Amino acid sequence: MSAGSIVMMVLFLVIIWGGLIASSVHLMKHPDTTADSDE
Repeated sequence: MSAGSIVMMVLFLVIIWGGLIASSVHLMKHPDTTADSDE
């Protein structure tokens, strides 16, 4: 693999996993109250 492809792979892995972690942290701080209702 070339250096450019490795850089792009690392960049997109950071973007994907960073988004997953950020959304998990946001959900822990602001829980979705509609999922807990028994309606």
